[in-house]
Amino acid sequence: MQKIVSIIKNKYYLTLVLFFVWMLFLDRNDFISQYEYRQKLHQIRKDQDYYKEEIIKVKKDLKELSTDPQQLEKFAREKYLMKKDGEDIFVIVSENEEMKNK
Repeated sequence: MQKIVSIIKNKYYLTLVLFFVWMLFLDRNDFISQYEYRQKLHQIRKDQDYYKEEIIKVKKDLKELSTDPQQLEKFAREKYLMKKDGEDIFVIVSENEEMKNK
């Protein structure tokens, strides 16, 4: 018991304990912050992979649109509702999509 009391009263030991408490819980880079940073980094890396895949898809679509006139016409008709002269276009919107847009 006397040994424990002498260790606690030691100023170097006390300083060391206070330092570790400070670094573990009170510092700007404590364990909780490090965990949050790692989670954020993981999410950013997932987003990065997703956007890399999307870039590949868009480049493929761009190549198809710039080389194939039929694909370009299909894209223009579907996305921008373009039409040829003398044609009528009927757009059918489901109720679910209509509610999402509001």
